[in-house]
Amino acid sequence: MFDREAVSVDVGKRLRQLREEHGISMRRLATLSNLSANALSMIERGKTSPSVSTLYKLADALEIPITAFFSGVPEKEQVVFIKADARAHVPFTRGVWEGLGGEQFVGRVEPFVLTLESGASSGPHHMAHSGHEFVFCLRGQLEYQVENQHFVLDPGDSLLFAAQLRHRWRNTGNTVTNALVMLSDYSESERPTAMHVAKDG
Repeated sequence: MFDREAVSVDVGKRLRQLREEHGISMRRLATLSNLSANALSMIERGKTSPSVSTLYKLADALEIPITAFFSGVPEKEQVVFIKADARAHVPFTRGVWEGLGGEQFVGRVEPFVLTLESGASSGPHHMAHSGHEFVFCLRGQLEYQVENQHFVLDPGDSLLFAAQLRHRWRNTGNTVTNALVMLSDYSESERPTAMHVAKDG
């Protein structure tokens, strides 16, 4: 399914640990993340896998980088070098998010790679945030909706847009898709973890 096996992460167990470390009840986290307590319980008990937008909602509610589900909160550095086999991998529903150093970098840029199974998507709602978003399709096919425009990216195609425009994405092809995504120039008051929190469409 994927070119190489991603590092296995028990997201439910890690979520419970992070929630308890922050002293937040499940009901309170449900309120902060705009998710139901039942949905959180299902995730924590390993009965369901969260979507990528749900992961970002939870990270934002806990005020942590999304990579905290994989490891601890990293130190911010001016120079970040990451070997290919040392990337942070966070699985979500029908895909894997791979950090490319933005979670450790002092500047306002967050690059990552998405590996998406056929039919995988960012979730049912649109996203919107400050700054700019750049997408480069490496393999497969990726559809982006930006406001009322639809773009189908094939390998080598790219898309650049103002990220305050409502957008969402999905793999419309029959094969696995790999895409490089870079978020940049977002507001300093806006946490990078909030960049892809789905908004009600």
